[in-house]
Amino acid sequence: MLKLDARCSHPLHDSAATRRIELAGSAALPPHTLMQRAGLAVARLALALSPHAQRIWIACGPGNNGGDGLAAAVHLQQWGKQPVLTWLGTPGQAPADAADAHARALQAGIAVADSPPAQWDLCIDALLGLGAARPAQERMAEWITRINAASAPVLAVDLPSGLNPDTGCASQPCVRASHTLSLLTLKLGLFTAHGRDQAGQVWFDDLGVDCGVEPARALLAGAPACAPRPHATHKGSYGDVAIVGGAPGMTGAALLAASAALHAGAGRVFVALLDNAAPTVDTRQPELMLRPLESLEVQAMTVVCGCGGGAAIRAPLARLLSTARHAVLDADALNALASDSQLQTLLRARAHRQRATVLTPHPLEAARLLGSTVEAVQQDRLGAAETLARRFDCTVVLKGSGSIVAAPPRPSVVNATGNARLATAGTGDVLAGLIGAALAAGQPAYEAACQAVYHHGRLADRWPATQPLTAGALARAVDFSG
Repeated sequence: MLKLDARCSHPLHDSAATRRIELAGSAALPPHTLMQRAGLAVARLALALSPHAQRIWIACGPGNNGGDGLAAAVHLQQWGKQPVLTWLGTPGQAPADAADAHARALQAGIAVADSPPAQWDLCIDALLGLGAARPAQERMAEWITRINAASAPVLAVDLPSGLNPDTGCASQPCVRASHTLSLLTLKLGLFTAHGRDQAGQVWFDDLGVDCGVEPARALLAGAPACAPRPHATHKGSYGDVAIVGGAPGMTGAALLAASAALHAGAGRVFVALLDNAAPTVDTRQPELMLRPLESLEVQAMTVVCGCGGGAAIRAPLARLLSTARHAVLDADALNALASDSQLQTLLRARAHRQRATVLTPHPLEAARLLGSTVEAVQQDRLGAAETLARRFDCTVVLKGSGSIVAAPPRPSVVNATGNARLATAGTGDVLAGLIGAALAAGQPAYEAACQAVYHHGRLADRWPATQPLTAGALARAVDFSG
């Protein structure tokens, strides 16, 4: 059994692949073996998480997820616990494995209660797992509501009941677990959209079944390698970044991106502000070189375009797309792109000239680019990111909980670092600057995006609880050495 660590990369599978793996594993083993292994794994984790818990409510659904809970109850009773089983199934209609687990529980002297206990020390959610075809109703919905209303810890079997395994979207009601034990495979939905909120700490047990024959739907991001900088280098070794943005009233966004690129180790950072009244020097960061856009040789630079750009970014965007060596398009540059087919054509042409481009939309910007809605994007974040990457032939970072990096045919990556403290103005500008610095240093677009997204989130995860996280402080905290 493995406790998931954001530093390690892991394959993520969808529900269809998981079912095929389950069928293959069951066929290769004696009857009911796989469910018995699952029940033992659940019971062991429950004991490890709550060693002093006595009364354990095991809420079992009618399918095989409920069967895992029934199998776990036998072990917990043998270890001196008081499992209280509630089951929404019937022996005559249950799947064969679940019916066998129910019979074993009865043979062990464990009764099935008609209703949940009044109090419990730990709840094991074995209601739905992969079997959620529609939102929970009637008794199941009532049980989920009771689970969420209690203060006791919750261990979800495979998935929190009500969570879509492929998209991470939570139906209502949905169990909010403190821990989730993902069985056979790691499910994509545990790490994006609502998944991270609903699943809590994720654990994994492959139950001794090899899933290597099934390709992963995506990868869970791991910590990128951070090689030390050779002594025999100079500022030219790490490239030039040009930040283009900062229309009147929004110059701070461009300066935040510039600060992030500077602290991430870019050789030189230029800032072309789109406000004629803007200052020509940042006295707090004199390393930044504020210049008119016309004076910059962007064909040799990585251009981070759009941070605080407003409507003014539209005028130079066509030239930047045509000439910039590498480009990171963020914020208002994406909004301009969404409404201009000529700009979209120029963007697609960059790939044919082997000029790297990274788009960094949040869900609303992604919806505009796709001609869709925020709700549709969030219902399939992975699909939305991959569609954008294919449509514009570039690398896409779809920001949000479980940010996604897509660059087909490379495997898409779901990032597990970061937290809600990043939900504040300017942190997206910092991310754009980090990606720009990585591109300028010579990293390919996919690797640059994965590295920047990981470190951006990791900074927030390590942020002292007693200090406010602001975008400016975040940019200054960047350490390009890793």
